[in-house]
Amino acid sequence: MHDWEDVHEGVDWTENNPGVNTFTEPTSTTTPLIIIHSTGVFIHNVQWCHCPGSSVHQQHLHLLKARLFPASTSRPRTAFTFDVLDHFLIDALECKTSAMSFFQKLRRLTNNAFPDSVPDRYRELMRASRQWRDLMNRKRFGFGHDTEVNPGTGDLALFCAACPQPGINMPVDWQDHYESWLVMQRYVVDGNFTAQHMNMKQPHLDVTLSDGLGYMVTDADYQAHLSSAKETKEVNIYQRSSCSNHRAVNAANTNRSNLRATGVAATACARHGCFVPHTVVDFQKGERHMNVDYSICNAINYHSDNIETSLIIYDIGCQWCIHFKDHINNSPGLSLPEKSQILTGVGKFHLSAHKLPCFARFSLNFIEGAGQVDGEIMETLWAPFNKISPTARSMSQYHRQEILDDHMRDSNWKKMVGIVRTLLKKHKRAVKGIDDTKLPFDELTHTLDPEKIAIWEKDEKMAMELRGDHLDIYQLKIDKAPTMAEIRLTLTESETSDIERPGSIPWIIQGINLEDSQDGLRSDVRRLPHDATATQKAALQEKRLKLAVRIAKFHEIADQMMEGIELDWGTVHVDDPRFCMAEADEQAWEVSDEDDSELIDEEIPAEDMVIWMPSSLTHELANVLGLAKLQEEELALRKGQANDCLEKIRLALGQKAVIYRQYFRSADSVWTGTRSKQEAQRCSLKIEKLVRSYQRARSAMGRLGMDQQHLENIYQEILPEQLTVNKDVTEENRFGQGSDKLAWFWRVDGAHKSQQHAWMDEFYRVNWLKAKARWRRWEEELTLTRHEMRWTISWFHHQKSQWLRRSMEAMKSGHQAYGHRQVLLWQMFAEDAEDKFKDHML
Repeated sequence: MHDWEDVHEGVDWTENNPGVNTFTEPTSTTTPLIIIHSTGVFIHNVQWCHCPGSSVHQQHLHLLKARLFPASTSRPRTAFTFDVLDHFLIDALECKTSAMSFFQKLRRLTNNAFPDSVPDRYRELMRASRQWRDLMNRKRFGFGHDTEVNPGTGDLALFCAACPQPGINMPVDWQDHYESWLVMQRYVVDGNFTAQHMNMKQPHLDVTLSDGLGYMVTDADYQAHLSSAKETKEVNIYQRSSCSNHRAVNAANTNRSNLRATGVAATACARHGCFVPHTVVDFQKGERHMNVDYSICNAINYHSDNIETSLIIYDIGCQWCIHFKDHINNSPGLSLPEKSQILTGVGKFHLSAHKLPCFARFSLNFIEGAGQVDGEIMETLWAPFNKISPTARSMSQYHRQEILDDHMRDSNWKKMVGIVRTLLKKHKRAVKGIDDTKLPFDELTHTLDPEKIAIWEKDEKMAMELRGDHLDIYQLKIDKAPTMAEIRLTLTESETSDIERPGSIPWIIQGINLEDSQDGLRSDVRRLPHDATATQKAALQEKRLKLAVRIAKFHEIADQMMEGIELDWGTVHVDDPRFCMAEADEQAWEVSDEDDSELIDEEIPAEDMVIWMPSSLTHELANVLGLAKLQEEELALRKGQANDCLEKIRLALGQKAVIYRQYFRSADSVWTGTRSKQEAQRCSLKIEKLVRSYQRARSAMGRLGMDQQHLENIYQEILPEQLTVNKDVTEENRFGQGSDKLAWFWRVDGAHKSQQHAWMDEFYRVNWLKAKARWRRWEEELTLTRHEMRWTISWFHHQKSQWLRRSMEAMKSGHQAYGHRQVLLWQMFAEDAEDKFKDHML
């Protein structure tokens, strides 16, 4: 664009421009024209063409040839450069700049000191930008070439490149190659109550340029549907939600007299976040089913030839799906393809707010073919739209429609530009997801009873086929969990020590029991209050004396068994503070910081006395001293100690989960809640005690010569975060469980013993089913991603072939050049995708 210069009246401006083919009459006069450019607002005197055949009615065409867009077609006095219109559209899309703010910027660029002196052409900018936007869209979608074809519903909208679309990015015989779950349509529906629209004062003056050609539905057809849709009690359109108190559904009974629309609903592909053309509808009284039904039906009918299954993810899908078929039958404006099957899911984040029965029946984790989608991608799409909602709120109906269409079109374009990078990230994430879930599932399967697994697999297959109530297999089904008294009895019985046997074996067992007694005494010391009474101190001292006597007798037997070998060393155990937290949390006790050595007259406390065991020696030294056999016996007993601890830890964690689920969470009084908390505290104390015992056994096995591989793979370290209450019991409908896995000690050999308990058997059943579902969804995610790579490349080639046809059929050189440019653009997209996908796609 050349710099603009003022042309003075009477000056022949063609004198120094011999290349300009025009004719100027000597008596012609100039006309002032306001020209808005990206650098400011300018007033120039222009001379109109007076060539033979030209007329005053063609002045707007003369401006267009000079790359100036006239504000009117009759005697234009204002024009916008093509550049400034392009800049405004980009600013509006990327920066959400309003027309008022953009023009104020131009006025300040023109005269920052006195911007009010610059002519105000805000209204002209609004009108010209609407026309410019519509022309650019028609050109980019090929209707500048296909002039004999008028755009139909959704023809000025861009959709997803990676979603399966018969006739576009799939082979002709796709039904012979793809399973039904693979090509299933996956849509997410959501409403936005920020995108309101006020009532118009003069709606009859509104003019439409692209009604129904983009993402918003055709207004006349939509209004006809609303007027004919049944609003009777039989179809429960106004029925309040029977699930949790969903604000969107209950808001259907509210009214906003000053608003033409209280918000919008839209449908997008759930995997990539692209808006579906001709599916965006306005709300009138909140989020009513009749509004959402229209959007969903249009989405299912879009590019879906012979695709029979659709997954609809909706925040309140548990309520919407109940009467959807009735709505279809009672509303002439709604239709679905024949043999259409609808699967309903709820977004993973919103599902946590639903009632518990909704979890198994509407969780995306339990829908075959869902892959790894969270169903919440619409929330990310609404975020930028909320920035333009205040501006669009007071626009005319069709101007607002065009603005929303334009922003959705731009959103889909950006999704398409980044689709290659997105699919590569999905592929990498899917590979990691399989690695994280496959091995834990296999390990868990290996440890459980095969006969019970066969029953669970049969139940799972039936649930996937029939769905509905059959999906309740993913919920805990035990009618009556163990009572608190039973839990306490189980924990007490698990503390029974082994029966002593003569010889070295009972001696080693006695040493292990002494270590446990020291651990218990150290726990008592830590829980001794600051202001302990004389009775409490005396009781503690009595325990110490008794334990010291037992340790002394133990060492006397050790001296006899060693036959003169000097025992100058032993093992002193220090408790891991990470597993002493429950003691500090007790309300009746607190950790004592004072020195209590005066209680034992400067002697070493019994809980800190050295205990000599074969494991006190290194494995090499024991061989030299001839004590290898003794170490072998202790190693075998230490394995048993570790195995017993793991079994009891599993049981205790299961019992603690019962307390949280059955008692603590549903406590109906302060007394019940306090008692439940005390029972949970006892479980925590027991668990930490067992972990400390396991740590001592693991440490001893390392000193006794167990190879490092066994310690790392079989008897692994227990971490505090692995001892949390299993959330598959207490929070079944929680958000973010797609890659959850049980801690390693749930999957080790011996877990089948726990199945002998009815509660633990139910615990393993639910966890096994969920572990399998997580792994299967990641397997589906990987398969889907690889096919989406192929579909994306095919979509780019389809766009290329469309423009190649248009460029070859074009008769004008400008059409041919633009068509060839588009061919090269889509060819670059296809080549880039092929290069980056070559090592991943199927």
